[in-house]
Amino acid sequence: MSDANQLGELLVTRQLLTREQLTAALDEQSRTRKSLGRVLIDQQLVTESDLVATLAAQIGLDFLDLSEFAIDPSAAGLITDALARRYQALPVAWDEGRLVVAMADPSNVFAIDDIRTVTHAEVRTVVATRASILDAIDRHHRMDGDVENISAEAAREWEDEQDLASVKEVVEDAPIVKLVNLLITQAVQDRASDIHIEPAEKDVRVRYRIDGVLHEVMRSPKNIQAGVISRLKIMADINIAERRVPQDGRVSAVIAGKAVDLRVATLPTVYGEKVVMRILDKSTALLQLADLGFLPEALERYETAYRKPYGTILLTGPTGSGKSTTLYATLNQINDPAKNIITVEDPVEYRLAGINQVQVNNKAGMTFAAALRSILRSDPDIVLVGEIRDRETATTAVEAALTGHLVLSTLHTNDAASTATRLVEMGVEPFLVGSSLDCIVAQRLARKLCTRCKEHYAPTASDLEAVGWDGEDDPPELFRPVGCGACGRTGYHGRFALHEVLLVSEDIERMIVERAHTEDIKKVAIAQGMITLRGAGMVQVCNGMTSVEEVLRVIV
Repeated sequence: MSDANQLGELLVTRQLLTREQLTAALDEQSRTRKSLGRVLIDQQLVTESDLVATLAAQIGLDFLDLSEFAIDPSAAGLITDALARRYQALPVAWDEGRLVVAMADPSNVFAIDDIRTVTHAEVRTVVATRASILDAIDRHHRMDGDVENISAEAAREWEDEQDLASVKEVVEDAPIVKLVNLLITQAVQDRASDIHIEPAEKDVRVRYRIDGVLHEVMRSPKNIQAGVISRLKIMADINIAERRVPQDGRVSAVIAGKAVDLRVATLPTVYGEKVVMRILDKSTALLQLADLGFLPEALERYETAYRKPYGTILLTGPTGSGKSTTLYATLNQINDPAKNIITVEDPVEYRLAGINQVQVNNKAGMTFAAALRSILRSDPDIVLVGEIRDRETATTAVEAALTGHLVLSTLHTNDAASTATRLVEMGVEPFLVGSSLDCIVAQRLARKLCTRCKEHYAPTASDLEAVGWDGEDDPPELFRPVGCGACGRTGYHGRFALHEVLLVSEDIERMIVERAHTEDIKKVAIAQGMITLRGAGMVQVCNGMTSVEEVLRVIV
């Protein structure tokens, strides 16, 4: 029996392929002269992972799914990044004194000999897919060994040099440049939204915010602090000599083929300047509303609002809850060459094609209110105001909506029902608020359960009470986080938005004018079909998207 037939029979035995599919694939193989494995993958009959596992069984080796395997960093660091990539092989663990090496091609005896020579260890090979090995190399060789080496090298060259002239020299030196580039590249690979570089008394701490939660990734010697911070300041075109006042700037870069912008902010602290970099992935600005996590009913309600020719749509929620992303997705939905769309933002985070974007400049007197007044003289159809911060901006935005413009903006309130009260407290007349407001969307970001490792569990009475189970039907199927290699042991991978969409009906408009209590407005909105933030969260819990704990974490 040929190797191809043997592989095919093994796939059929494992019920990964039907007899008919195998026959058709063998015919295709004889016609195209491709390998059977390539034919099966091209036709999407088997995954690369299933195929490699079957091939491993065929030659009597174990298959390892690296996305779910906890790789031992001490093993992975035994060979260099260059060697790992050359042979597409990575040490992943120790087994009874032998080094376990995952390889895409376990028949490469030269690779095995080289790894044995470099590591001075006996090698046991296991098979893994080429893609998973390269991904694991990216994860373990990006920083874990290299950053410490570069930090040590930079620290040695920075010994006792603290004056400004030395800073300028060191900034151009390779170790500092390489270290900063590594930190940024690593953050993008780890899906971080922010990088925090924080000077402490004796060292410098680096943390990434991933899926809304800060994770410490390294601590570096104190004596490289000035070099790293000055390098970042030069990249962001910030004055490196000024260390006493906060400054901000921007860096544009292409990381791993992806265009990203970094918004850089410095903050003087007692131990030196802290630097926070917000990573702005330009692809985020092209998201569609359907990708953000709207429940179908909520999206339908929201669509009735943004399709109207005039009125005010407000997005509310704390900082970092995805309000700007939702606004950009809305603009993508209504962007039309027949409409004049103008935005005023502080700062302009994402550049959008076909839209006129204005940046606030308070030093030059270009405040939100001043920019908004100018915009209204520029014949707009749709106006986006980055944030309503004061009475003047609020009044101008409300009046713009009343004079036939569609106005979109954000406001910091806890829920949709309290937004109207907040505007009244800012000094806008209640009758103006009631007649101009059309839709209020409160938003939070919740972490998604990792699809690879989430596990089903028997919910407790408090869990069932939280999701609103009434005891009549079968209890819902709930999942909880576990943690695996794919999600960095957190149990969560990625985020989605929870929305509370309040449409301002005649009843609610009348209540706003009468200065009704927030809770009364909320009760009427719920009676008219509004799903609360917690309700939306618990629907997603029952859908298996997230956990009860995560919803309770983000919604008080």
